[in-house]
Amino acid sequence: QVQLEESGGGSVQAGGSLTLSCAASGSIFSSNVMGWYRQAPGKERESVAQLTSIGSATYADSVKGRFTISRDKIKNTVDIQMSSLRPEDTAVYYCYYCNRLGGRCIKDYWGQGTQVIVSS
Repeated sequence: QVQLEESGGGSVQAGGSLTLSCAASGSIFSSNVMGWYRQAPGKERESVAQLTSIGSATYADSVKGRFTISRDKIKNTVDIQMSSLRPEDTAVYYCYYCNRLGGRCIKDYWGQGTQVIVSS
């Protein structure tokens, strides 16, 4: 089992910055993926950014150039630095984690979600 603890959500004005953090604990494999999803009211949950344990990062097109994901593999944490925020970035953000075997995720884990509100 893996537990995820999120922090850093809040309210900012458009154009501002915010950093979210997530700490994973429990049964951590050496091969894994950590990242962030988000879900706005009435919308589908979407991937924001993911980062594998070997350093491969993937970003949603809507956040490229504005968000930066990073990891501390020793502390099992992942941060996402969000800059130039827009009202459409308003959503509940969920930390994501999976352990990998043979290059494939075997089980998904989710944080409880943290609210990000961007005011125009």
